[in-house]
Amino acid sequence: MNFLIAESFTASLARLTGQEQKQVKTAAFDLQLDPARPGLQMHRLTNSRDPNFWSVRVNQDIRIIIHKTETSFMLAYVHHHDTAYAWAERRRIEAHPRTGAIQIVEVHERVEDIGPLFSPPSEQPELMPGTAEAPAIFTGLSAEALLNVGVPEDWAADVRVWTEDRFYEFGDRLPAEATEALLEYAATGQLPTPQPATLNPLAHPDTLRRVQTITSEEELRLALDFPWEKWSVFLHPSQREVVDCDFSGPARVTGTAGTGKTIVALHRAAQAVRKDPQARLLLTSFSRPLANALRPKLRVLLADRPETLNRVSISSFEDAAIDLYQLATGRRPTLASVEVQQAAVERAIADFAYADLPARFVFAEWRQVIDAWNLTDLENYATVPRIGRRNRLGSKQREQLWPVLEAARNTLAARGLLTSSQLFAAMATHFEKRDEKPFTHVIVDEAQDLGVTELSMMATLASGPNALFFAGDLGQRIFQMPFSWLGLGVDVRGRSSSLRINYRTSRQIREAADRLLPPRVRDVDGLEDDRTGAQSVFEGPAPKINQYSDEASEIAAVTAHLQNSIAEGIEANEIGIFVRSNDHLGRARAAVTAARLKARQLTEQAEDAADCISIGTMHLAKGLEFKCVIVMACDDEALPLQSRVDEATDEDELSAVFETERHLFYVACTRARDHLYISGVTPVSEFLADLDLAR
Repeated sequence: MNFLIAESFTASLARLTGQEQKQVKTAAFDLQLDPARPGLQMHRLTNSRDPNFWSVRVNQDIRIIIHKTETSFMLAYVHHHDTAYAWAERRRIEAHPRTGAIQIVEVHERVEDIGPLFSPPSEQPELMPGTAEAPAIFTGLSAEALLNVGVPEDWAADVRVWTEDRFYEFGDRLPAEATEALLEYAATGQLPTPQPATLNPLAHPDTLRRVQTITSEEELRLALDFPWEKWSVFLHPSQREVVDCDFSGPARVTGTAGTGKTIVALHRAAQAVRKDPQARLLLTSFSRPLANALRPKLRVLLADRPETLNRVSISSFEDAAIDLYQLATGRRPTLASVEVQQAAVERAIADFAYADLPARFVFAEWRQVIDAWNLTDLENYATVPRIGRRNRLGSKQREQLWPVLEAARNTLAARGLLTSSQLFAAMATHFEKRDEKPFTHVIVDEAQDLGVTELSMMATLASGPNALFFAGDLGQRIFQMPFSWLGLGVDVRGRSSSLRINYRTSRQIREAADRLLPPRVRDVDGLEDDRTGAQSVFEGPAPKINQYSDEASEIAAVTAHLQNSIAEGIEANEIGIFVRSNDHLGRARAAVTAARLKARQLTEQAEDAADCISIGTMHLAKGLEFKCVIVMACDDEALPLQSRVDEATDEDELSAVFETERHLFYVACTRARDHLYISGVTPVSEFLADLDLAR
């Protein structure tokens, strides 16, 4: 008999208290060992339309709802007695007659508490004078077309007369694949291609996202211990397609925040080391905190094969380069900080008495052109693309400036210092010449923040089919200037996929945040990220945006919001507060203290966040998620950060500053799953008006 666990069970388990969860887990293990165990007090539910629902007593009040047939035993739901019984009475579990996927369907006739889904024309309420009746948005779809994408038979007629508001009100009562297909139709006017039917309903991709077969006690333990990490068990079909695909060369997956790019990267990593016992894999991301966050997640995916983790290196771009440098040379590199580099440039300017261009412009030229591309001679400097640098330098100007920049480079070298770009370039040169590569696979998360030399290094660390895989979102690029991947020999054309279904962020938050960015973003090679097709699969409250006369008023308001959130059942570790810079962390800390809660400041180390509210700068928000996010101190000169605006040396650089500041704000806002609260002191950032919540 198949022992199954449903996504609805892990989700409902997460809503119980810690003590209740422990009792439920004990009962679940007992059920797996012996489903017929007499002490479990199991009995059939008589008021449900599905005769296969049974109740299992956990304690005096908690009940597990199971679905039992001759061939399967499914953990379907768990809650307090009345809530659990009400859930089962309104649902049935069956294979869809057209797709064959196992579905948990809310029985249409039993939805008394929400009223009729639509009324016959004679019973429609009268419209106010001058009010136009909202149009039905699915009338162009036949019942046959709806069945093909997984709409339950008894819902098809009602779906065809839903207005947009009705769809958002009741769409989440349909199976996920049906809701997503209707979302795509509403956005594009076309239904997606249905998943092909399978002989085994449990093997259907749509089944696998909500029902998993458990074959061992260890698998059940993982499913029960990591309810928040549901991605580790339930993989969306569009994600699974990218995970399972074989690519003939470098490949990339894109998508807006919350669409599961990191999930795909993690699953591809796990699959690579599972399939090939000789695989050696680098899993890397921009920063140390992001890399640290990947480690426990991959450990979950490979819990049944822990020995495979020994063949996976997980580190930031820079840490990976440092490790490889030590491997190649036997010594650790000494890296020059930005301040040390600036001092070297200023000394070279003084030595050459160079005054043709401002020192600030020269240092920007060093950072964004010379060092970014690791230029070592005038010939390359004369031909390098200066994307993002508005001031055009003629050949004579470059000839005059080059000795200054070369002297700064020589000063660093004389002190035994390398810049990060020089380190990446050195490793790219070293491994490009070697047939034996350090890895068989390189998987890069947050790939939009790869620089020129970083990408060059990654491309030399592994070779062959499926060797290079990148996951990223151009809308979240906050560190690097754009450049051509194709020009560096990394061609992802024809091997670039886009994820559109957002499982992390509510529709209201996603729509507000998306207004911060252009609907379409095109990279230097012409590949386009289209944000217009992104869809969230659940609803939530609209973001709250407030401005205050002074910092004390803002802190008091955020304090009240924190207290209300805790009172509503949100745990402290499910709340994150972000500000633009370290200068504003005091406001966040003051609000948490006033609310009599504990705070932990986000750092580059992986830390236990139990019973603490996370506070940090927006840069450290990348890769994280919280049920509730508060973005504080969105003042006019804080966002965009005034010091960055002042440092811009030309119009293009100023435009790039505003663009990356928008991206940074977007990243912070999209860390929120259900609740987003934004605040600032008057005058507030112009970005708040761009959210345009009234639309």
